[in-house]
Amino acid sequence: MTADPITLELYRHRFASIADEMGVSLQRTAYSPNIKERLDFSCAVFDADGRMVAQAAHIPVHLGAMPDSVAAALSAVSTWQAGDLVILNDPFAGGTHLPDITMVSPVFLEGETPDFFVASRAHHADVGGMTPGSLPLSTELYQEGLIIPPLKLYEGGVLNEAVLRLILRNVRTPDERRGDLAAQRAAHLTGERRLRELAATHGREEVLAYAQHLQTYSERRTRAALRTWPAGRYTFEDVIEHVEDGRLHLLPIRVAVTIAGETITFDFTGTAPQMRGSLNAVLSITKSACAYVVRCLVGDDVPMNAGCFAPLHVHAPEGTLVNARPPAAVAGGNVETSQRIVDVVLGALAQALPDRIPAASQGTMNNVTIGGIAPDGTPFAYYETLAGGMGAAPTADGLTAVHTHMTNTRNTPVEALERAYPFRVVRYAIRRGSGGRGFYHGGDGLIREYELLTEATITLLTERRVRAPWGLQGGEDGAPGVNRLVHPDGREERLPPKCSRHVQAGSRLCIETPGGGGWGTPEDV
Repeated sequence: MTADPITLELYRHRFASIADEMGVSLQRTAYSPNIKERLDFSCAVFDADGRMVAQAAHIPVHLGAMPDSVAAALSAVSTWQAGDLVILNDPFAGGTHLPDITMVSPVFLEGETPDFFVASRAHHADVGGMTPGSLPLSTELYQEGLIIPPLKLYEGGVLNEAVLRLILRNVRTPDERRGDLAAQRAAHLTGERRLRELAATHGREEVLAYAQHLQTYSERRTRAALRTWPAGRYTFEDVIEHVEDGRLHLLPIRVAVTIAGETITFDFTGTAPQMRGSLNAVLSITKSACAYVVRCLVGDDVPMNAGCFAPLHVHAPEGTLVNARPPAAVAGGNVETSQRIVDVVLGALAQALPDRIPAASQGTMNNVTIGGIAPDGTPFAYYETLAGGMGAAPTADGLTAVHTHMTNTRNTPVEALERAYPFRVVRYAIRRGSGGRGFYHGGDGLIREYELLTEATITLLTERRVRAPWGLQGGEDGAPGVNRLVHPDGREERLPPKCSRHVQAGSRLCIETPGGGGWGTPEDV
């Protein structure tokens, strides 16, 4: 079937709207504030071969890595039937880190083989492990929580009760997990229903044909965009802040980006070896970060699907921070190392496209987990990533107090937090002046201060506390972030970028997030 341009555009939005509606279903039926309020989830539609057809505008680090999860599910299951649903979170089998639980289910339009797959990935606020929130200061994967290989949670529409009991027995907040898992399945049922309705209206043959046409179109448009970029090899280096035995170590991430005609290659040779800590990233994350940068530069009018990935090649040496071997700890690689991969790729491309690349944004997700037993005797586990400053662009100031790059979540409302957890937010403000000066100024970070109403364990995975977000083209760096703990007796403690503490009721945790870098020489210089 030959593609008609108008029909192609219609199908682009039809498939994307299905992924969007899946997300709405997931949000409205979820239990945890992390999913319901922060929207820390992603949904997408795949063809019968596991190639992405469409995605919703959700979390970049989820969506770029989700094809590997679908591939893992397809490899693990030899026979599919209607009502099947595969669950997984193993980072070394298509996942990213253990709190991100992925589900994959088939969609049958006719016959006995799937015509599509729908998938969702949601960050669950606790999946067990050393500390509440499942983002511990771990040294191997087994300390981070329950590991789920690709297996069927539902078979033919029937729940595997034993698997569900096993999952819920290994988490601190089983009722919340049960609700969030059910919400993901509800999203899949929505996606399956809408795809069948689409085929019933327009015919199976046309729907399948345009799923392929969209991928071909996106690949053609991506290759055409790459041909306009200056050919050459561009290099850049930045660091990850690792704390071990009380000492700070700056671990390099290096990239060489080669633009050659209609292809682009990212080579991470020279990056630090995988480390004894949780900042290791699996290959799925590295590929996702590279794809995200290219996607931003190609333009919003190109549909995001498997075709966009075809001209991209990633070489990440095995056993390094950007392609760790099992059983490496990876909890922080998904949330922090992914941000630094974006930074180094943007830094390299700034040499090729100086009028298009922004200065560094905050470069961290400022991961905060707080957990323990509430005064009423029930366990709680809070997780949030905090916004910061966006790097200034060649044409505009950076935005203030927003999530950037590999995260795309909301700022959780104070009211939602205080209703769900035993703490108060005593300060929530913009961190004025933290953005770097420039012809265009970097965006400011924010300040969030919690007062704990019960004893709890807090764990921080943060970056850019030592090495500031860099400016470009003469712009100044943004301010590094600051982590502080004020004890009940008033004693103040400056916390390192990564730490875990058991604290008493009345303690206050204050996080000041980094500002973005400035772009261009300040006018008053």
